[in-house]
Amino acid sequence: MAASKRVSHSLLDPWLTGPLKRLYPRLPIPRSLPPEAIIGCGHAAAVAGAVGFALASQHPWTGLVGAAGVALNHTCDVLDGTHARSTGQCRNGGELLDHFVDPLSFSYWAAGLAYAAQRYSDWAPWLGVAGVIAIYAMAVLTSIRAKMIGEFTLNRFGPTEFKTLLVLFGVAQAAIGTWGAATPVAASLLVAQCAWWFVTSLVIAGILQLVVSLVKSVRDVNAANAAPPDTTEWKLTG
Repeated sequence: MAASKRVSHSLLDPWLTGPLKRLYPRLPIPRSLPPEAIIGCGHAAAVAGAVGFALASQHPWTGLVGAAGVALNHTCDVLDGTHARSTGQCRNGGELLDHFVDPLSFSYWAAGLAYAAQRYSDWAPWLGVAGVIAIYAMAVLTSIRAKMIGEFTLNRFGPTEFKTLLVLFGVAQAAIGTWGAATPVAASLLVAQCAWWFVTSLVIAGILQLVVSLVKSVRDVNAANAAPPDTTEWKLTG
Protein backbone atom coordinates (compact mmCIF):
# COMPACT_ATOMS: atom_id res chain seq x y z
CA MET A 1 0.00 0.00 0.00
CA ALA A 2 1.37 3.40 -1.00
CA ALA A 3 2.06 5.90 1.76
CA SER A 4 -0.33 8.82 2.18
CA LYS A 5 0.84 12.07 0.66
CA ARG A 6 1.20 14.94 3.12
CA VAL A 7 -0.50 18.30 2.64
CA SER A 8 -0.21 21.13 5.16
CA HIS A 9 -2.54 24.12 5.02
CA SER A 10 -0.91 25.50 8.17
CA LEU A 11 -0.65 29.27 8.41
CA LEU A 12 2.65 29.18 10.31
CA ASP A 13 4.49 26.22 8.76
CA PRO A 14 6.04 28.38 5.99
CA TRP A 15 7.43 30.71 8.68
CA LEU A 16 8.46 28.22 11.37
CA THR A 17 8.71 24.69 10.00
CA GLY A 18 10.31 25.61 6.66
CA PRO A 19 13.25 27.53 8.19
CA LEU A 20 13.89 24.68 10.65
CA LYS A 21 14.15 22.20 7.78
CA ARG A 22 16.59 24.50 5.95
CA LEU A 23 18.67 24.76 9.13
CA TYR A 24 19.12 20.98 9.36
CA PRO A 25 22.35 20.70 7.26
CA ARG A 26 24.09 23.08 9.68
CA LEU A 27 23.21 21.15 12.81
CA PRO A 28 25.78 18.76 14.35
CA ILE A 29 23.48 15.73 14.22
CA PRO A 30 25.44 12.50 13.59
CA ARG A 31 24.28 10.81 10.41
CA SER A 32 24.30 7.47 12.23
CA LEU A 33 21.82 8.71 14.84
CA PRO A 34 18.51 6.85 14.46
CA PRO A 35 15.55 9.17 13.76
CA GLU A 36 13.76 7.37 16.59
CA ALA A 37 16.25 8.96 18.99
CA ILE A 38 15.12 12.41 17.85
CA ILE A 39 11.51 11.34 18.38
CA GLY A 40 12.42 10.23 21.90
CA CYS A 41 14.12 13.56 22.61
CA GLY A 42 11.03 15.42 21.44
CA HIS A 43 8.81 13.27 23.62
CA ALA A 44 10.99 13.92 26.67
CA ALA A 45 10.77 17.64 25.91
CA ALA A 46 6.99 17.37 25.80
CA VAL A 47 6.94 15.78 29.24
CA ALA A 48 9.19 18.54 30.62
CA GLY A 49 6.92 21.15 29.06
CA ALA A 50 3.85 19.64 30.69
CA VAL A 51 5.54 19.69 34.09
CA GLY A 52 6.51 23.31 33.52
CA PHE A 53 2.93 24.33 32.73
CA ALA A 54 1.60 22.38 35.71
CA LEU A 55 3.90 24.01 38.25
CA ALA A 56 3.73 27.57 36.92
CA SER A 57 1.01 28.60 39.37
CA GLN A 58 3.38 27.68 42.22
CA HIS A 59 6.72 28.59 40.63
CA PRO A 60 6.20 31.15 37.83
CA TRP A 61 9.60 30.55 36.20
CA THR A 62 8.52 27.03 35.22
CA GLY A 63 6.27 28.62 32.61
CA LEU A 64 9.48 29.19 30.67
CA VAL A 65 10.24 25.47 31.03
CA GLY A 66 6.83 24.78 29.53
CA ALA A 67 7.51 27.12 26.60
CA ALA A 68 10.98 25.66 26.02
CA GLY A 69 9.64 22.11 26.17
CA VAL A 70 7.04 22.80 23.51
CA ALA A 71 9.55 24.62 21.30
CA LEU A 72 12.07 21.76 21.54
CA ASN A 73 9.32 19.22 20.89
CA HIS A 74 8.35 21.02 17.69
CA THR A 75 11.97 21.27 16.61
CA CYS A 76 12.46 17.53 17.06
CA ASP A 77 9.13 16.82 15.35
CA VAL A 78 10.34 18.73 12.29
CA LEU A 79 13.86 17.32 12.23
CA ASP A 80 13.15 13.61 12.79
CA GLY A 81 11.64 13.11 9.35
CA THR A 82 14.16 15.44 7.70
CA HIS A 83 16.99 13.46 9.30
CA ALA A 84 15.45 10.14 8.26
CA ARG A 85 15.11 11.20 4.63
CA SER A 86 18.56 12.81 4.50
CA THR A 87 20.33 9.74 5.89
CA GLY A 88 18.28 7.04 4.19
CA GLN A 89 16.79 5.82 7.47
CA CYS A 90 13.10 6.08 6.60
CA ARG A 91 11.24 3.23 8.29
CA ASN A 92 7.54 2.48 8.67
CA GLY A 93 8.13 1.77 12.34
CA GLY A 94 9.65 5.20 12.81
CA GLU A 95 6.68 6.87 11.16
CA LEU A 96 4.30 4.86 13.33
CA LEU A 97 6.20 5.92 16.46
CA ASP A 98 6.16 9.56 15.36
CA HIS A 99 2.39 9.61 14.84
CA PHE A 100 1.83 7.68 18.06
CA VAL A 101 3.67 10.13 20.33
CA ASP A 102 2.29 13.33 18.76
CA PRO A 103 -1.17 13.20 20.39
CA LEU A 104 0.47 12.01 23.61
CA SER A 105 2.48 15.22 23.73
CA PHE A 106 -0.60 17.39 23.28
CA SER A 107 -2.37 15.38 25.97
CA TYR A 108 0.48 15.98 28.42
CA TRP A 109 0.23 19.72 27.85
CA ALA A 110 -3.54 19.75 28.28
CA ALA A 111 -3.16 17.82 31.55
CA GLY A 112 -0.39 20.13 32.76
CA LEU A 113 -2.42 23.26 32.09
CA ALA A 114 -5.48 21.73 33.74
CA TYR A 115 -3.37 20.93 36.80
CA ALA A 116 -2.28 24.57 37.03
CA ALA A 117 -5.88 25.73 36.59
CA GLN A 118 -7.27 23.65 39.46
CA ARG A 119 -6.10 26.30 41.94
CA TYR A 120 -8.79 28.47 40.36
CA SER A 121 -11.55 25.92 39.70
CA ASP A 122 -12.35 22.41 40.89
CA TRP A 123 -13.68 21.71 37.39
CA ALA A 124 -10.20 22.01 35.87
CA PRO A 125 -9.47 18.23 35.82
CA TRP A 126 -12.66 17.64 33.84
CA LEU A 127 -11.59 20.36 31.45
CA GLY A 128 -8.31 18.51 30.98
CA VAL A 129 -10.21 15.28 30.28
CA ALA A 130 -12.30 17.07 27.64
CA GLY A 131 -9.12 18.39 26.05
CA VAL A 132 -7.51 14.95 25.89
CA ILE A 133 -10.66 13.43 24.36
CA ALA A 134 -10.78 16.16 21.71
CA ILE A 135 -7.08 15.70 20.92
CA TYR A 136 -7.38 11.95 20.43
CA ALA A 137 -10.62 12.24 18.50
CA MET A 138 -8.92 14.60 16.05
CA ALA A 139 -5.87 12.31 15.81
CA VAL A 140 -8.03 9.27 15.05
CA LEU A 141 -10.11 11.19 12.51
CA THR A 142 -7.00 12.48 10.73
CA SER A 143 -5.44 9.01 10.58
CA ILE A 144 -8.58 7.26 9.30
CA ARG A 145 -9.15 9.96 6.67
CA ALA A 146 -5.53 9.60 5.52
CA LYS A 147 -5.94 5.82 5.22
CA MET A 148 -9.13 6.10 3.21
CA ILE A 149 -8.18 8.84 0.73
CA GLY A 150 -4.38 8.55 0.76
CA GLU A 151 -3.76 12.10 1.97
CA PHE A 152 -2.56 13.19 5.42
CA THR A 153 -3.85 16.74 5.80
CA LEU A 154 -3.14 19.42 8.40
CA ASN A 155 -5.66 22.21 8.91
CA ARG A 156 -4.88 25.93 8.79
CA PHE A 157 -4.94 25.92 12.57
CA GLY A 158 -2.98 22.76 13.19
CA PRO A 159 -0.19 21.47 15.44
CA THR A 160 2.22 24.30 14.62
CA GLU A 161 -0.32 26.98 15.53
CA PHE A 162 -1.32 25.15 18.70
CA LYS A 163 2.30 24.81 19.79
CA THR A 164 2.96 28.48 19.07
CA LEU A 165 0.08 29.47 21.35
CA LEU A 166 1.46 27.19 24.06
CA VAL A 167 4.93 28.72 23.81
CA LEU A 168 3.48 32.23 24.08
CA PHE A 169 1.30 31.20 27.01
CA GLY A 170 4.25 29.64 28.85
CA VAL A 171 6.10 32.94 28.59
CA ALA A 172 2.94 34.76 29.73
CA GLN A 173 2.65 32.41 32.74
CA ALA A 174 6.16 33.37 33.86
CA ALA A 175 5.53 37.08 33.35
CA ILE A 176 2.13 37.10 35.08
CA GLY A 177 3.39 35.05 38.00
CA THR A 178 6.39 37.32 38.46
CA TRP A 179 4.94 40.79 37.88
CA GLY A 180 1.17 40.34 37.58
CA ALA A 181 0.16 40.82 41.23
CA ALA A 182 1.36 42.46 44.42
CA THR A 183 1.74 39.24 46.45
CA PRO A 184 2.86 35.70 45.57
CA VAL A 185 -0.53 34.29 46.63
CA ALA A 186 -2.42 36.68 44.37
CA ALA A 187 0.01 36.00 41.52
CA SER A 188 -0.50 32.24 41.95
CA LEU A 189 -4.25 32.59 41.72
CA LEU A 190 -3.94 34.87 38.68
CA VAL A 191 -1.76 32.34 36.85
CA ALA A 192 -4.29 29.60 37.66
CA GLN A 193 -7.15 31.77 36.43
CA CYS A 194 -5.33 32.52 33.18
CA ALA A 195 -4.63 28.79 32.71
CA TRP A 196 -8.34 28.06 33.23
CA TRP A 197 -9.49 30.49 30.58
CA PHE A 198 -6.73 29.50 28.19
CA VAL A 199 -7.57 25.80 28.40
CA THR A 200 -11.30 26.54 28.21
CA SER A 201 -10.78 28.53 25.01
CA LEU A 202 -8.62 25.80 23.48
CA VAL A 203 -11.10 23.05 24.36
CA ILE A 204 -14.06 24.97 22.88
CA ALA A 205 -12.09 25.80 19.74
CA GLY A 206 -10.86 22.21 19.48
CA ILE A 207 -14.36 20.73 19.75
CA LEU A 208 -15.70 23.14 17.13
CA GLN A 209 -12.83 22.31 14.79
CA LEU A 210 -13.41 18.60 15.40
CA VAL A 211 -17.07 18.87 14.39
CA VAL A 212 -16.23 20.83 11.24
CA SER A 213 -13.40 18.43 10.34
CA LEU A 214 -15.65 15.41 10.89
CA VAL A 215 -18.33 16.72 8.52
CA LYS A 216 -15.73 17.68 5.92
CA SER A 217 -13.93 14.35 6.23
CA VAL A 218 -17.14 12.35 5.69
CA ARG A 219 -17.77 14.37 2.54
CA ASP A 220 -14.17 13.95 1.36
CA VAL A 221 -14.05 10.18 1.77
CA ASN A 222 -17.42 9.81 0.03
CA ALA A 223 -16.29 11.98 -2.87
CA ALA A 224 -12.78 10.58 -3.23
CA ASN A 225 -11.98 8.14 -6.02
CA ALA A 226 -10.59 5.67 -3.53
CA ALA A 227 -11.12 1.98 -2.95
CA PRO A 228 -14.74 0.79 -2.69
CA PRO A 229 -16.28 0.59 0.78
CA ASP A 230 -15.22 -2.42 2.87
CA THR A 231 -18.10 -4.92 2.80
CA THR A 232 -16.24 -7.93 4.17
CA GLU A 233 -17.25 -9.72 7.35
CA TRP A 234 -15.00 -10.25 10.35
CA LYS A 235 -13.21 -13.59 10.37
CA LEU A 236 -13.80 -15.13 13.79
CA THR A 237 -10.94 -17.38 14.90
CA GLY A 238 -11.97 -18.03 18.52
